[in-house]
Amino acid sequence: MEPRRCAWVGQDPLYVRYHDEEWGIPVHDDRRHYEFMVLESAQSGLSWITILRKREGYRRAFAGFDPERVAQYGERDIERLMADASIVRNRRKITAAVDNARAMLRVQAEFGSFDSFIWSFVDGKPRKNRWGTIREVPASTAESTALAKELKRRGFGFLGPIVCYSHMQACGLVNDHTTDCFRYRAVGKASADLRPL
Repeated sequence: MEPRRCAWVGQDPLYVRYHDEEWGIPVHDDRRHYEFMVLESAQSGLSWITILRKREGYRRAFAGFDPERVAQYGERDIERLMADASIVRNRRKITAAVDNARAMLRVQAEFGSFDSFIWSFVDGKPRKNRWGTIREVPASTAESTALAKELKRRGFGFLGPIVCYSHMQACGLVNDHTTDCFRYRAVGKASADLRPL
């Protein structure tokens, strides 16, 4: 018998694996933060499953999500990416991904890591929510709005309050598995050393 999952998951095996093995587990790695920022900003106006299906294409296109390498991309690289059918070919999103790599390096220089910076918005530990249904889960919060405002001030793009909250959910800054989901309790024990199943 299949375990009960958050209602948004559906039946697609890729979606199920993402939910069961990644979503909500605390991330403390700058490259992973950058990966999710690229993917989440690419999702704007699209479904998440569309982006998950293109994830490997993004991994190839964006140098394994290495912000130091992507920060070196120039106009020729952007033109190359605009011709790459394995990613979403939207110039504003592609340019934002490059600009965000550069902005991330500036944050790392100031805070020691992007991870230290972003976790400061939840006082360094995951927020454990208790949503009974998906309808209760907010699209954004005061924290994600503050994060989006600060990211914009620091030169990041395509990362508004809703995208920032998606990032907080995906990277475990908040536990938004619904209470009936089999992952709720495990992710609720989240700590810096919690790893995927």
